[in-house]
Amino acid sequence: MPNYSIVVDLSDRRLYLKDGNQTVLSYPVGIGKVATQTPNGQFTIINKQPNPGGPFGAFWMGLSKPHYGIHGTNEPWSIGKLVSHGCIRMHNKDVLELQEKVSIGTPVTIQS
Repeated sequence: MPNYSIVVDLSDRRLYLKDGNQTVLSYPVGIGKVATQTPNGQFTIINKQPNPGGPFGAFWMGLSKPHYGIHGTNEPWSIGKLVSHGCIRMHNKDVLELQEKVSIGTPVTIQS
């Protein structure tokens, strides 16, 4: 059984899915603007919702920090840029692949 965790590296704007210490998948992400930066810290996934509507694309995974999450986007051009209000944006196909592998309670580390 895999021991998955997520690491979001803000400096290279990538999300890494890890199994123990080994990176198994890596995705480009859009992160918070200067005025609404993505927070550093240790969090967990507390909920998952397909097709949340609005700008959140195909899937939403809420973090233990209220109002922050990992989600898809209806603006694929924004991936790799400083564009969000602090959330982590992914291509819809990527967030759908990721959500199949992680469960509620998966640890998420966000680092600069």
